[in-house]
Amino acid sequence: MPYDESEIQVLEGLEAVRRRPGMYIGTTGPRGLHHLVYEVVDNSVDEALAGSCTRIEVVLAADGSVSVADDGSGIPVGIHPKVGRPALEVVLTHLHAGGKFGGGHYKVTGGLHGVGVSVVNALSEWLVVTVHRDGRVYQQRYAHGVPQSDVEVVGETDRTGTTVRFKPDPDIFEETEFHYDVLAQRMRELAYLNAGLTIAIRDERREPPVEEVFRFDGGLSAFVAHLNKNKNPLHPEPIYLSGEREGVFVEAALQATDGYAENVFSFANTIHTVEGGTHEAGLKAALTRVFNDYARRHGFLKNGVEALAGEDVREGLTAIVSVKLPEPQFEGQTKTKLGNSEVRGVVESIVGDGLGVFFEENPSVAKAMLDKAILAARAREAARRARELTRRKNALELTTLPGKLTDCITRDPAEAELFIVEGDSAGGSAKQGRDRYRQAVLPIWGKILNVEKAGMDKMLNHEAIRAIITAIGTNIGDEFDITKARYHKIITMSDADVDGAHIRTLLLTFFFRHMRGLIEAGYIYIAKPPLYRIVPKRGDRRPRYVYSDAERDRVIAELGGWEAVENPQRYKGLGEMDAEQLWETTMDPARRTLIKVTIEDAILADETFTILMGEKVEPRREFIEAYADRVRDLDTIG
Repeated sequence: MPYDESEIQVLEGLEAVRRRPGMYIGTTGPRGLHHLVYEVVDNSVDEALAGSCTRIEVVLAADGSVSVADDGSGIPVGIHPKVGRPALEVVLTHLHAGGKFGGGHYKVTGGLHGVGVSVVNALSEWLVVTVHRDGRVYQQRYAHGVPQSDVEVVGETDRTGTTVRFKPDPDIFEETEFHYDVLAQRMRELAYLNAGLTIAIRDERREPPVEEVFRFDGGLSAFVAHLNKNKNPLHPEPIYLSGEREGVFVEAALQATDGYAENVFSFANTIHTVEGGTHEAGLKAALTRVFNDYARRHGFLKNGVEALAGEDVREGLTAIVSVKLPEPQFEGQTKTKLGNSEVRGVVESIVGDGLGVFFEENPSVAKAMLDKAILAARAREAARRARELTRRKNALELTTLPGKLTDCITRDPAEAELFIVEGDSAGGSAKQGRDRYRQAVLPIWGKILNVEKAGMDKMLNHEAIRAIITAIGTNIGDEFDITKARYHKIITMSDADVDGAHIRTLLLTFFFRHMRGLIEAGYIYIAKPPLYRIVPKRGDRRPRYVYSDAERDRVIAELGGWEAVENPQRYKGLGEMDAEQLWETTMDPARRTLIKVTIEDAILADETFTILMGEKVEPRREFIEAYADRVRDLDTIG
């Protein structure tokens, strides 16, 4: 039956945000929850970019709310000429309303659509905004995005600024508890990106409260030095380059290390563009061109190396590029990729010219960086044949998949799953118990290579890693192509003990360093095998599988106590399960537990992998000491 005009819905005001929150903050999970804070803080940072703000304070209150205060100019409170309501209320209740569209007060902003603080208001149980401006203190309270009062004068003041305090709506979000570490990392990041800006964060939920204050006058150079603090730099100070052309201000800092991982991070108007974009492309093009030009002029290219590839230049390099521009074009409201085409040329020109001059003035640093790139080029050439083996052949060619891989029947990647299983014994059970139509099994033997400490040639000559790359089909590094993934679920399955955790970490290190796109696409999972099998002595004697000691005790109590069950079987490894048990507990989509691997913060992830898997022992010891009190069930996934 056709619908008529009466069925057309018009969502007024912020109702659309509450009905479809994912359209505005991406997700109602933890990432979306923290995105609320970032939106409010970004408004304060915009004040700093406009020269009106020097300090931002974030407070996590005991009642579950969070407040963001700045000493900026304060949101205007006068009557808006078109709407007939106070400008403060318009900003809090209208999408696409704010001071970011006219090019007046804000020359550069992080916000894309001007929806930030109004979306936060819509998704909050309550919100209170306080403005210090023109000698008075103004305040207005909201509930679920709806004003509960007019803008009121509540005091006098001799300063300016805005404070937004809000409590996320539990009817919208899966959880409403803010994670201090996540927010503190972002505040530290913003302080690095805005040299001279002070950002404080305080957690009043803890006793005693925890507070950190971030201010980095060194800006991006200090940021790179921080990222490399647990690595071995090839030159003492990061290289800093900056310039402005066509209304685009560009900053870049870089420092080479003796490691193998490439770490390039990009920002546009202080927003971390995790998917890169034109500014990152410009940086990479400039690096490759300058390295090759200098190498040719000074005789570095010899012994079979005719040119340096981008991956040679960036091996072991930590680099950050930050651009600030009036009209950023992001792909999507979550702002993960910069699309302004003109920015690539501006960044390439400024970075290329600056780095070329630096190399001529600092030949010893240039030589250290070129020597590292030349070694990477030679290793790449030595690994060329091994790399060829990793390429996925097209349908018209013979396919050479790993001998130990037992593939699935379906060729639809969206249906297919690949289990990477520790050990031949568990691999045999997995092959017998799997769903042959959609589940493939690749056994690996022993602990794979730690790629944090290995170059490309050594990595591609490692049999297990080569088998993983070939089976997945995407290739790696600069040749990585997510569209060629043969499976959209890649599941690591290892024992629920310390060795199994180590193998998982080695695999995750490989995926993060060389196939990060698989994690970003949501294709990587961790299987969670049970620790115990409990069989009742009477009644329903079907086995119960449990995943921790606490769950074991609870289930046994529910079944009538220890005398009511057979002696619980403690699984020491996957190899102790037969095919049926492995299917029931770990492989059956209807009953298994999978943990999706995500990257909430690539910079923090890089630091953690460097600490845990890198060369230096002292940072690893400090990390273990700092987090030892948070360990639960050392020999389980937790």
